Amino acid sequence: MRRIALATSLVLCFSHAPSAWQQPAFSSKVEAVRVDVLVTDKGQPIRGLSLGDFELLDNAVPQQLDLVSFEQIPLNLVLVLDMSSSVVGERLEHLRAGARSVLDGLKREDQAALVTFNHAVVRGAPLSGALDRVRDGLARPVIAGETSLVDAVYSGMLVGESDAGRALAIVFSDGLDTASWLTTDAVLDTARRSDVVVYGVTAGESPRRSFLHELTDLTGGTLLDAGSAENVGATFRKVLEEFRQRYLVSYSPRGVVRGGWHRLEVRVKRANATVKARPGYLAD
Repeated sequence: MRRIALATSLVLCFSHAPSAWQQPAFSSKVEAVRVDVLVTDKGQPIRGLSLGDFELLDNAVPQQLDLVSFEQIPLNLVLVLDMSSSVVGERLEHLRAGARSVLDGLKREDQAALVTFNHAVVRGAPLSGALDRVRDGLARPVIAGETSLVDAVYSGMLVGESDAGRALAIVFSDGLDTASWLTTDAVLDTARRSDVVVYGVTAGESPRRSFLHELTDLTGGTLLDAGSAENVGATFRKVLEEFRQRYLVSYSPRGVVRGGWHRLEVRVKRANATVKARPGYLAD
């Protein structure tokens, strides 16, 4: 999490040399915990909540909240897009159009980045407010290949953590990994230490989604099925709209051991409210 000061020596490497994809190691220190929280009533977001409306337990210990904010912090959007052999022709064009449409929904203070993947993971555009760089990256020719989903997710989370702001990663893939060097356990461990919220999007064909399910659950996101490639853009925009409705809750842990897994429970003092947030975080 950005509550955890990730070691600046981490290098984002887009190579498939085995020596480059070693087990990720973090030197971390818990300072302030930030949790993105979606509050709904019958599926509709509840707005207008304040600090006194929230309760949070860290390992069953009630915490004093320092901040509850809504739409006040710029967004870092990272698009992690599958451009392997399973996404070709018309499907690829729908994916590109969908990505461009979600960029159009960003605000002036927001930033975006692009990570594409087949058998290789490519940083198509770094995180910045220059959205045309992302659009240019989307337009580059694609060489068909296998699928390095797990490696690409790891890269996307590092990109999301590379600057201040609330980080949202939208991962598009069929969920089937055929070429990654990193293990799913290593990347899920990274997700437990990161405050990037990951939403997964598929297009109706996924034979294996267990990794994306666990990843999105761990980060407080959701795995969505667009149904078809034509609906990818609308699904991307739905993700962005939902993320805009989330509250950012911040606190400094008190009365709990700093290291290890911290189970989080977020409550709202409102009848019929449904709360969605990450289930916890891992601290060293």
